[in-house]
Amino acid sequence: MAELKADKTNEPKVDDIKAAAEEKGCPVQKAKYYITEFLSGPMCGRCLPCSLGSYEAVVRLDRLVEGSGREADIAALRRIATEMLDGSMCKKGKDTAKFILDWMDTDVYREHIEGRCPDQKCLAFIEYRVVPEKCTMCGLCKDACHYGAVHGDKSKPFLSGYRPFEIRQKKCVKCDECRKVCPEEAIVILDIKKKEPVGV
Repeated sequence: MAELKADKTNEPKVDDIKAAAEEKGCPVQKAKYYITEFLSGPMCGRCLPCSLGSYEAVVRLDRLVEGSGREADIAALRRIATEMLDGSMCKKGKDTAKFILDWMDTDVYREHIEGRCPDQKCLAFIEYRVVPEKCTMCGLCKDACHYGAVHGDKSKPFLSGYRPFEIRQKKCVKCDECRKVCPEEAIVILDIKKKEPVGV
């Protein structure tokens, strides 16, 4: 029994979870992180609106982050958070509900179901591309990619017939390593929906 109490004291506190969640760039990811950590630590599970609501909220937030969210997911999140706020017996559950609701009156959830992450942090909504006009075919991006997503030939003096560098989207995990090493800034991040470069 004493051992169980010791474990409980090592659980993350809600304030610590909130601080870590705030470091995420996208509000939807913030909410997902917050609730996931809440479920694995401070949630006691004694009241149903909190315990069941938190599990369902993670499922809905996953859909939004992964690009498969729908209007029904936003409505469900609002319902879940409202019921948690009203029905949770402790401050921890109510604070979690407030964290979800804080972003409900902005467009951030809706933009995700429309195919955009305003903060460009959700990988389902971005892709990496090589700008051919800027690429000097040095091959540093290909060397940096551990997933075999970058294809093309390094340039060599007095030879021609090179394959231009490109990023195969099905292999790309969007780790950002290729863009970091490119000396010409020839690799850009595109908004998948608009096909326009985005800020990083």
